[in-house]
Amino acid sequence: MTSAATDSSTGRLRGRPRPLRLSRWLRFDGWGALVLPLLVFLVLVFGLPLVVMLSRSLTDPSFGLQNYRDIFANAVYPRVLGNTFLIAAIVTVVTLALAYPYAYLMTLVGPVWRMIMLGLVLVPFWTSILVRSFALVLFLRDTGAFNSTLQTLDVIDQPIPLIRTLTGVVFGMVQVALPFAVLPIFATMQGIDRRLLQAAESLGARPAGAFWRIFVPLSAPGVAAAVLLTFVQALGYYITPALLGGPKNTMIGELIVQQVSTVLRFGFAAALATLLLLTTFLLLVVAGRFVDLQKHLMRQT
Repeated sequence: MTSAATDSSTGRLRGRPRPLRLSRWLRFDGWGALVLPLLVFLVLVFGLPLVVMLSRSLTDPSFGLQNYRDIFANAVYPRVLGNTFLIAAIVTVVTLALAYPYAYLMTLVGPVWRMIMLGLVLVPFWTSILVRSFALVLFLRDTGAFNSTLQTLDVIDQPIPLIRTLTGVVFGMVQVALPFAVLPIFATMQGIDRRLLQAAESLGARPAGAFWRIFVPLSAPGVAAAVLLTFVQALGYYITPALLGGPKNTMIGELIVQQVSTVLRFGFAAALATLLLLTTFLLLVVAGRFVDLQKHLMRQT
């Protein structure tokens, strides 16, 4: 039996951090104070800029909702917003269609090939997105490697227009988003017990049936995390659409930069950014009605 030393004046156990009380409703022990630097950092680099952006949208150039009225007064801006969500949805679907089988293959191969495939996924993180986007411009242009190879093989007679098109924008955005989809899906798949598939097959299920009825539902948390990361990330893309897209494929990120750097309408740019943020939150709320996002995302940690 062990005995703990106590403080003669207070009767508290020694060696244990004392509770830190900031108010009646916010209490945590000494170890909980370690989160304070992170909270301060998030407030300074995330919370404070959001407050400034919101206030700027309501006060520049004058106080009121004029910036938001200007957005809906011109049909161009709602069309750009809708185009942004459409492109983000297309990129999410294409990315998921490529990431899911790739992650599944990573669970089937041996350790050596798994490390090679994982390395291929991580390589983009080691390269600047600006460098990759310029490389895509050289690769996809009419005289680039892609069209030149197809013409050399007599597959096509004329170059396929890939620059300043929706195809080029989707191609470029998918290659940026692919690692963010592969990693959470692979992390979920790696934790699935394959004996469940063997048990289903031993009970008469076909391999394809066991895969769709057992493996796919169990991998849903990774898919949900991949979809959320890809879609939300794609909404704010600027560099890739600016280099590979055209006037018909303008996204709201390009429009915001244009308003800030060229037109110098800072309040209007802040209103566009606020509208994008609120629309994204609204979509997440609607998605949360059908999918338990908190449950799926928390299982990734």
